[in-house]
Amino acid sequence: MSEAFIGEIKIFAGNFAPRAWALCNGQLLPIAQNTALFAIVGTIYGGDGRTTFALPNLQARAPMHQGRGPGLTNRRIGERGGSATVVLQENTLPVHSHTVQGTTETGNTPSPNGARLAASPMYEAGDSGGLGDMASDAMSSTGASQSVDNMQPYLGLNFIIALVGVFPSRS
Repeated sequence: MSEAFIGEIKIFAGNFAPRAWALCNGQLLPIAQNTALFAIVGTIYGGDGRTTFALPNLQARAPMHQGRGPGLTNRRIGERGGSATVVLQENTLPVHSHTVQGTTETGNTPSPNGARLAASPMYEAGDSGGLGDMASDAMSSTGASQSVDNMQPYLGLNFIIALVGVFPSRS
């Protein structure tokens, strides 16, 4: 295996970072002890830029290439986005309808519980006299505004970043 470039990120199946590597968990590092890595990543991922800088945080995140692909929006290096969960709102649901069903039989119960809409003996079929919109509480809303999972299928692995190695030269 060749020597790593400083700042190179790899996927690692272990539950620790090997020597000369660190987990990509957003931790702050002192600039004075990591000048070469700071020269490459700067404060893109955080830190104050005077005494500390941050490593990328890839915990619960999928990496994405920076730049712009055909038909895609531009992504800056270090930009964060997306959400693991979302709360669906009425304006984010696809257009759809709910059908209210009834019967042409005459109603035979004074309570609507467990019953369905029925024809009234006061109107003939096709007679619209006196018919109007149902009361706003005739169909109730439901739901608890709980968030729903928005994550793609995943496998937990660690991302590690090289702290030492070959300083990458620009092409």
